[in-house]
Amino acid sequence: MATRLTMIEFPSNDANASAQFFKDAFTLEHLAYGPQYTDVQLGAEQTLGFQGDAGEAPAAPLVVLEVDDLTTVRADIEAAGGTITVEPFDFPGGRRMHFQEPGGNELAVWVRA
Repeated sequence: MATRLTMIEFPSNDANASAQFFKDAFTLEHLAYGPQYTDVQLGAEQTLGFQGDAGEAPAAPLVVLEVDDLTTVRADIEAAGGTITVEPFDFPGGRRMHFQEPGGNELAVWVRA
């Protein structure tokens, strides 16, 4: 099964200001998904996400991996000793869930719609 790093999501006090900073400092374009979430485009397949909604923002930077099959990966995560921390949910472009690996780090996996 293919697994690729596609995004790192950050909490932000102001998602638009975070995106503007990366545009000004590094000439990176961004795409807003509403007033509180913005993706900064690192390339065709990688982004930095900035979540301004405190209720939705991760506590720390969140590594997001793209996989081929969320159901299979869930079973593999649990069999390997991981814990699902956010049940699968739909978002524009796909479906994702969060998990904690045995060392305590939270990550996310997603599939394209």
